[in-house]
Amino acid sequence: MRILLVEDERKVATFIERGLKEEYYTLDVVSDGEEGVYMAEVNSYDLIILDLMLPKKNGMDVCTELRKKKVDTPILMLTARDRTEDKVLGLEAGADDYLTKPFAFEELLARVRALIRRKNTNRSAVLKIDDLELNQLTHCVRRAGREISLSMKEFSLLEYLMLNAGHTVTRTMISEHVWNESFDTFTNVIDVYINYLRNKIDRGFEKQLIHTLRGVGYTLKG
Repeated sequence: MRILLVEDERKVATFIERGLKEEYYTLDVVSDGEEGVYMAEVNSYDLIILDLMLPKKNGMDVCTELRKKKVDTPILMLTARDRTEDKVLGLEAGADDYLTKPFAFEELLARVRALIRRKNTNRSAVLKIDDLELNQLTHCVRRAGREISLSMKEFSLLEYLMLNAGHTVTRTMISEHVWNESFDTFTNVIDVYINYLRNKIDRGFEKQLIHTLRGVGYTLKG
């Protein structure tokens, strides 16, 4: 699950980012409204967490602009304002939920899960390729009915490969979507994690699902 966090308070952003990454979510973090609009338009997200008070363009304007541009990604608005009128304005601008600062991480996580679950009502949260299954909500992975234990990064990498099953993903694409940063093109970090996955997903099975396209990238196919 990929989330866009638009928050200019560094401490708050770090707190949210750390907590959600521990729950296996992948985050892109930006600190102003203009960049938030840009990122929401050019990328596909399962959820946007949007602060109200932002530089360059406030959260209310960001929300209104995204809805006018037909971006229907669920939006959870964060604000220090707790007046009912402010909440109503946020919801009328197109936000799906509203959380007042300060908040407990458990409440934020519950709202995140509820919004993503609502978004996924009409599509299965279980990705299936051949006899491999990955549940995006429970983070359970099975092959041929056998449960497989993955680290957070292994899970995110497998999820990305399964979401792009049948298509080749380059190391650059993986580094941007799974690690949220650009790795030196000569690094072997991605290759190492691909090998971790192969040992857990393919070893012991006659049919191999993870394939290397030498000099290009990787693909997962049944």
